[in-house]
Amino acid sequence: MGRDIAIDLGTANTLVYVKGRGVVVDEPSVVAINQSSGEVLAVGHDAKRMLGRTPDNIVAIRPLKDGVIADFDATEQMLRWFIHRIHPRRSLAKPRMVICVPSGITPVESRAVREAGYLSGARRVHIIEEPMAAAIGAGLPVHLPTGNMIVDIGGGTTEIAVISLGGIVTSLSIRTAGDALDHAIVQFLKKEHALLLGERTAEEVKVTLGSAFPNETEHRADVRGRDLVSGLPRTVSLSTADVRQALEEPLNAIVDAVRTTLDQTPPELAGDIMDRGIVLTGGGALMKGLDERLRHETGMPVHVAEQPLISVALGAGRCVEDFDGLQKVLVSDVRRY
Repeated sequence: MGRDIAIDLGTANTLVYVKGRGVVVDEPSVVAINQSSGEVLAVGHDAKRMLGRTPDNIVAIRPLKDGVIADFDATEQMLRWFIHRIHPRRSLAKPRMVICVPSGITPVESRAVREAGYLSGARRVHIIEEPMAAAIGAGLPVHLPTGNMIVDIGGGTTEIAVISLGGIVTSLSIRTAGDALDHAIVQFLKKEHALLLGERTAEEVKVTLGSAFPNETEHRADVRGRDLVSGLPRTVSLSTADVRQALEEPLNAIVDAVRTTLDQTPPELAGDIMDRGIVLTGGGALMKGLDERLRHETGMPVHVAEQPLISVALGAGRCVEDFDGLQKVLVSDVRRY
């Protein structure tokens, strides 16, 4: 029937974990489609290279926005393509599928994820909330009666949750994450330098120069874009401090969300978190100085997970490996195929 798989369906990247094999797919959530024929031309890395560079009849799209499905057909095609890569010769492969979703997802958005899973070839689809999967993947003891706080900063959403006894006690999902940081850099350069940047360049600036807290070594780099006045290409020099200024607003939103979640946490669990600390996962956890910033703002110990980029996929994968033992952390579905 095909090996069971777990999918971290992310706004920026989709990861697929196959039972017994680990994470086998880690590709950008981008699909390139020929609009004339409706044919899928490329998925993942190949499609991402086409972003902003396609002719009129080809469109490269990101089918997920803010952690949820924005383009249902493209998401289904993308999932089908990934499953075909894993089971190339098995047209009858009907795996059980565990899909991660944001904790703030609506019932309609949740149903769309399930439908996409079934249409892409699953015989059974289970849903797991991202903060729970991230906590399991980061190695936190989620089944014990102690408070574990996880902050998962992805591409579309930041998921913050306090977990105890295999359940989420309090959680907050905000749509300020990696994409919002990229957008803030684009807006800053537009306002301060009258320079227009593309999505990919903004992401490169964030990775190279982005920081959340001042440090001793400040770097500079040249950034190329289009001059909004003359319309010609132009280069400006940016420093780490400039980019930190650009990122201030979305970073403040993330810090405020962590504070709000701590404020709603029962006092016993808050005491546990004070001892154990806050764990950061997701691509945003790799931003320089973010752990320092949260430590400074909350007074709590902050740790970055060992493998922050794949924590959610590893956690969902653990559910696939030990299906019976971790069944209660899944949101089950009555529909069968």
